[in-house]
Amino acid sequence: MHDMTAANLRSAYGGESMAHMRYMIWGAKAEGDGFPNVARLFRAIAYAERVHATNHFTELREERGGYLVASMAEFGLGSTSDNLQGGIDGETFEINEMYPAYLEVARSQGERGARLSFHYALSAEKVHARMFADAKGSVDRGKDIELGPVQVCELCGYTAEGDAPDKCPICGATRESFRTFA
Repeated sequence: MHDMTAANLRSAYGGESMAHMRYMIWGAKAEGDGFPNVARLFRAIAYAERVHATNHFTELREERGGYLVASMAEFGLGSTSDNLQGGIDGETFEINEMYPAYLEVARSQGERGARLSFHYALSAEKVHARMFADAKGSVDRGKDIELGPVQVCELCGYTAEGDAPDKCPICGATRESFRTFA
């Protein structure tokens, strides 16, 4: 694997790993603040971030050794509204800055697996940002978000509310490949 693509995969792995933990922590805060559906949304999206991290890590299967990994990360434990804004900000950074650049490098270096892993994450992050924005709107009105079951594709991290689709719109996985957060 080319060095630049490998470095980008390591950075993305670090960022997604931190997002997973951050969303679990923010979910616990939302639960404590009386927003159980927001908490469930944080847990579902945390799982999607874990899927992204796993995909990136899997692409690095031939890499060996220790690396210092620089990753963009949101920090702070604030109100549920503040934490949702942190989620929006982090997802927006990945959508507008990180993944488009990583995708371009992977394409130019002919790294098909990395390109696919970055594509899956970028596509799912767009949904995550929108879901967090909807939840923040509800929380800012003093209400928990109305939320049906949340479905997460275990292959690419695509996230949807309601019934699992027959086919994942990002990776084409079947309905059976979705994990439900109800």
